[in-house]
Amino acid sequence: MSSVALTGKDTLIIDSRILADQADGDCAVLEFPNNLVEAKLGKNGNAIYAFNASGKVVNATLRVMRGSADDKYLNSRLVEYTNDPAAFVLVAAEFIKRVGDGAGNITADTYQLKGGAFQKMPGAKENVNGDTEQAVSIYALTFANADRAMG
Repeated sequence: MSSVALTGKDTLIIDSRILADQADGDCAVLEFPNNLVEAKLGKNGNAIYAFNASGKVVNATLRVMRGSADDKYLNSRLVEYTNDPAAFVLVAAEFIKRVGDGAGNITADTYQLKGGAFQKMPGAKENVNGDTEQAVSIYALTFANADRAMG
């Protein structure tokens, strides 16, 4: 029998706060920009593999409803950073992706994100042609460490 993956009702937690005001489309995206291992070939085809710790760095893009309670919370954390970067308490996050097998069994695909800071300020725009993006705040964060567990 072929495999099935059903997804839905994922959870995003920032600093112990469950984000409920997520926007449309890709409301949470985790991307790993660096390789976890580097490899080189040497003389006679000898291979050298080296762990690259920066491979655990993850960039998170969060899309929340502009002006919502979650937008206000994330903005307040951003302001904390810009007011005193040295005193900033780093962001902790957890992303739980729920995956069903079609037989009622669910696997929690969980990412624990540690050491987070804001990469960019959220942008803004005005549009008179009905562009819904003007009602979305996009936050870009980077986390120094990410662990993935499935259970």
